[in-house]
Amino acid sequence: MRAPPSLSVVVVSYEMKRELPRTLLSLSPAYQRGPAAGGCEVIVVDNGSSVPPDLSALGAAGATPRLLRATRPGPSPVGAINEGIAAARGELIGVWIDGARLASPGLLQAAAEAAALHPRAVVATPNYHLGPDLQYLSGERGYDRAAEDALLDSIAWPQDGYRLFEVATAELRNGPEAPMLESNALFMHRALWAELGGYDEAFQEPGGGVVNPDTLVRACALPGAQLIRILGEGTFHQIHGGLSTSTLRGAMAVLQEGSRAYLQRRGLPLAPVRMKGWLYDARRSTVTA
Repeated sequence: MRAPPSLSVVVVSYEMKRELPRTLLSLSPAYQRGPAAGGCEVIVVDNGSSVPPDLSALGAAGATPRLLRATRPGPSPVGAINEGIAAARGELIGVWIDGARLASPGLLQAAAEAAALHPRAVVATPNYHLGPDLQYLSGERGYDRAAEDALLDSIAWPQDGYRLFEVATAELRNGPEAPMLESNALFMHRALWAELGGYDEAFQEPGGGVVNPDTLVRACALPGAQLIRILGEGTFHQIHGGLSTSTLRGAMAVLQEGSRAYLQRRGLPLAPVRMKGWLYDARRSTVTA
């Protein structure tokens, strides 16, 4: 009988015919480095795409993701995320709220190593945008899918996935210890996800509103939780017309509307996580408290 996976990654997708195959390739054993990838299951939860994703071409990369169709697809991905978490078999579970994000080659191994450092680890990876600036800015200056395709070709991706850092912009503009609003690849042990209750399904705004920041805040507030930030790895956002990444006006609208909803639900203003936590340098396997 085949042993259950040690790690599960839940990827939510909606109308990502161009972006999703790249994301899944970046999570495959052929691309990821270290033993963690070999014990990883990837679960794609399609949130109501008009045509379900075709994952058949991924076998050559050693990727065999499971495809689930959300039972209650809607504008918010929250229900789809929670269905994916419920289906996950790994002891460590990571969530990709946005299926358009490429992983760096050591991300899965780094997440597994970081999670092993503490029994109640909240492992947060940093976010990057492909292109010369954050995409809600570069998109207004002509950065589009064609420009991004050419950008990835220029670094011969996926031959060396670490070259993504050469052509990307960090969301944390003030360094890895800066206040963190969200992580688009968040990892916790199964028991901690259960204690958290997954993503809060009150967040039914398109795109989930600010449910991702809310999840990070709530996770870090769990009794005894230890935030661990990963250095040297990350996720890289592909442009795809997302609500919060397409235009500056759209990004501001999502943040403003989401902040109002957050205040109503939590009774507090939305704020980033300011604790530094532990810094896990994945390239050197060192921890700074």
